[in-house]
Amino acid sequence: MLEKLRGKRKDSGGANGRAPANTPLIELRNVSKAYDTPAGPFFALKNINLQVDNGEFVAVIGKSGSGKTTLVNMITGIDRPTAGEVIVAGTAVHEMSEGQIAPWRGVNVGLVFQFFQLLPTLTNVENVMLPMDFCNTFKNNKTRQERALHLLDLVDIKEHAFKKPSEISGGQQQRVAIARALANDPPIVIADEPTGNLDSVTAQAIFGLFERLVDQGKTIFVVTHDKDLARRVTRTIILSDGEIIDEYLETAFPKLDDAVLEKVRDLAEPLSFAPGETILAEGERPQKCYVVSKGAVEILLREPNGQQISVARLKPGQYFEKIDLLRGGAKVATLIADPGYEEIELLALEEGCSLISNR
Repeated sequence: MLEKLRGKRKDSGGANGRAPANTPLIELRNVSKAYDTPAGPFFALKNINLQVDNGEFVAVIGKSGSGKTTLVNMITGIDRPTAGEVIVAGTAVHEMSEGQIAPWRGVNVGLVFQFFQLLPTLTNVENVMLPMDFCNTFKNNKTRQERALHLLDLVDIKEHAFKKPSEISGGQQQRVAIARALANDPPIVIADEPTGNLDSVTAQAIFGLFERLVDQGKTIFVVTHDKDLARRVTRTIILSDGEIIDEYLETAFPKLDDAVLEKVRDLAEPLSFAPGETILAEGERPQKCYVVSKGAVEILLREPNGQQISVARLKPGQYFEKIDLLRGGAKVATLIADPGYEEIELLALEEGCSLISNR
C-alpha cells in the first residue's frame, strides 16, 4: 500500500519515496506561476531553477510577497506551476492528478505550519497518528500509537502525549506538529514560517530540532523571515519579486540587502570551466571579481623544486579578485577548476569584491 501511494515516478530508479541515486531530491526546472488579476497576469514566481539534494538544510528568505509560500506550494503540490517542471523524490509532481497528490504528499513530504494546525478535539498523540491513519501506513492502531509516542519522544514532548493541544504551550504544540510531519517517515520536511508565532528562545530550540533531524538524514526546507535563524542552515536561498537571487552572492556578500544583491546578480557574468581547466595561470592577476557558484576552484603553488602543490580550495560562496592570492601573491599561484567536480562555474563581476562587501 505504501509503495502505491508514492505516486507516478519520473524515473523507475527511485525507491521508498527517495530520488534515484545521483539526482536531486527536489528539482524545479524553469518554474513560473502566474495569477490572473484585473490588471493582467501577476507572476509570483519567474523562471525558477532550483535543486536540493538529500540531507540538505535549506532556508528560503525574502520579503512578504516575494514568492516564498508559492514556492513551497509548488514543491508540495498544493498548487501547480503555470510553466515548468517540479520533480520531488523521483516523482513529476506537476503531472499528478488531484486524486494522486494528497496521498502522495502524505508519505513523501512532512508539512509544518506557522499556526501548528493541530486538531483541538484530539490528543497530541492522536494528532501525530492522523497521517498514518490517512495513508494506512503501519500495521494496526497499536503500532501507530507506538510510533507516535516514539516521535513525540524524539521531539522531547512525550510527557504531554495524552493532553489536548490547548493544554500545552505554543512551542510545545510546534514540536507536536513536527512529530506529526515525521509520522510516515517522509524524506522531506517542509516548514512554512514555523517559528513566526514563537518567541526567540523557543524559535532557537525549534531550529535546533531541525538540525538534529538533518543529522539523522532528513532534508529540511524552511521558509523564514528571520535572517539570524537562516544563518544556522547549510544553504540560504533568497527570493525577491518571484526570482532567486544567487545564493552564492549572498554568501560572499552578507552585508548587502536584497535590492543590492539583485542588482549585483544582474551584473554578474556566468562562466563555466571543464574539470582541470586553468582559470588563472601562474603570473596572471584576476581582471574581475570572481565568485565560485558551482564546484570548486583549486589553488596551486609552485615549490622551489618546481613542483606544484594544492594548498587550498575555494568553494561556492568564496571569491578571488584583483588582489594578491595568498601570501605569495598571484605571480606564484595557479587556479584551476577542481578535477573532482563535473561542473565548475564562476560569477564574474566588473566591480571589485572588496568594494561590494564593504558597503
